[in-house]
Amino acid sequence: METIPVVIQIIALTGASLFMLYVFRLIVRGQLREEYSIVWILCTIVLVVFSIWRRGLEQISLALGVFYPPSLIFLAAIFAIIIFLVHLSVVISRLQSHIKSLTHELAYLKQELNQLKMQNEHKPDEASLLSE
Repeated sequence: METIPVVIQIIALTGASLFMLYVFRLIVRGQLREEYSIVWILCTIVLVVFSIWRRGLEQISLALGVFYPPSLIFLAAIFAIIIFLVHLSVVISRLQSHIKSLTHELAYLKQELNQLKMQNEHKPDEASLLSE
C-alpha cells in the first residue's frame, strides 16, 4: 500500500495548523465557547497526528478491515458530525424551552404592570384628598 505523498502531508499540517489558530482566535474573541472548542481542537489534533504518522491511518484501517484508508476518515468524520448534530439539537431544544419560559414570565410581568398602572389611574389622588 502506498504512503501519503509528502506534499499532501504538508498541506494537511498547514491546514490543521491554520484551523487550530482560527479556533483559538474565535475563543479569544468570545465567539466560540470553550466547551465546543474542545471538540474542534481534538479533531485538529487527530488530523495532525495522522498527518505526521503517515502509516498510522493505513495500519488502523487494515486492523479494522477497511481496504481504502481515506474511507475510514470519511466514516469517522460522518460519525463525529452526526454526534455533534445530535448534541447541538439537544442544546437548541434546551435553549428553546428556556426562551419559552422566559417569554411566559415576561408576559405575566407585563400583565401585572398594566394592572398596577390601571389601579393607580383609577385611585383618587392622595394629594387632592388632603387639600380638600
